[in-house]
Amino acid sequence: QVQLVESGGGLVQAGGSLRLSCAASGRTFSTSVMAWFRQAPGKEREFVAGISRTGNTYYADSVKGRFTISRDNAKNTVYLQMNSLKPEDTAVYYCAQGGKIVYVTSGEYDYWGQGTQVTVSS
Repeated sequence: QVQLVESGGGLVQAGGSLRLSCAASGRTFSTSVMAWFRQAPGKEREFVAGISRTGNTYYADSVKGRFTISRDNAKNTVYLQMNSLKPEDTAVYYCAQGGKIVYVTSGEYDYWGQGTQVTVSS
């Protein structure tokens, strides 16, 4: 029933910024946790950032201080502001919707978007 659609990916130079958006359908967005994961070539999908129903945020150490996750419940949308991008940030970024607890493991989330490519050149 829930559909997630990511947008905002693209090609940027190191040090640049991008803002990803994830629009969710349905009536469950405001009562669900949201998260961003990413998967680089040859690597497993990894947790990037998560946000609770009330706005508490969590970040992977690799992006802390550079990325910011936020949500707008009125628009059923979650965002990921990415600053000071590095080549190692290059990956497909996925939006995920879960229950009421933010987890760092992908298996705990119920719905996923198709992903959006982020490429950072050096």
